[in-house]
Amino acid sequence: MSDIPQTHMFWRNVGLRSGPAPVRAYLPHLLDRVLSGHIDKGKVFDLTLSLSEVAEAYAAMDERRATKTMLMP
Repeated sequence: MSDIPQTHMFWRNVGLRSGPAPVRAYLPHLLDRVLSGHIDKGKVFDLTLSLSEVAEAYAAMDERRATKTMLMP
């Protein structure tokens, strides 16, 4: 935590919390909304590839060329 400006945070009464994200609890609902167009996928996914390109999807995220990749059948 030495990279976080703790003194600055202390005097401004800023808190920092972290923990696991229960992604599986939200995934079905959010995926339905993305696929139906209710959520702009550009705000969630910044790369779309076919399912056969799954290795490239992981490589793009690992190399920071993509944040989230949507795999389509």
